[in-house]
Amino acid sequence: MPAPENPWNEVVPGLWMGGHEYTATLGHLAFAVVRDEFDLVQTLLRLPGHGPDPGVAHHVWPIPDGPLDGTQLAGVIRLAEAACEALEEDRKVLVRCYHGYNRSGLVVAHALVRLGSSADEAIRLIRARRSPWALHNELFVEYLRAGLTTARLLEELTE
Repeated sequence: MPAPENPWNEVVPGLWMGGHEYTATLGHLAFAVVRDEFDLVQTLLRLPGHGPDPGVAHHVWPIPDGPLDGTQLAGVIRLAEAACEALEEDRKVLVRCYHGYNRSGLVVAHALVRLGSSADEAIRLIRARRSPWALHNELFVEYLRAGLTTARLLEELTE
């Protein structure tokens, strides 16, 4: 799949989704480095040297782009809750992973569901605003359609 055209995109006012790498001018890959553009940065895949600046709230919760266990899903739920709380306080939030497609999409979609969207509406909005490649991980789509709380309970039963 191609790298995104932008380091990050605004999905709804104040809620941004992005990654660590994107396609810059002339089709060359560039690193997306966060400085102080956001009030809260949530990172699902941490790479050294990609920010944010000191003083910027930074939540790190590394997860794979694949099956998640109950603890990992609980962390995704907590990140979405924190993003919603920050939005209520008119803070600017970036949720990021490697390309800004799947892991960040899972958190952003769950935040949108918490804000009143259906899972399918959230997925469509993310794909329209970030990239058609966003949330191409069908397992993550299934988690969203089942509801992350339900998916977490089911995963914990199988552990």
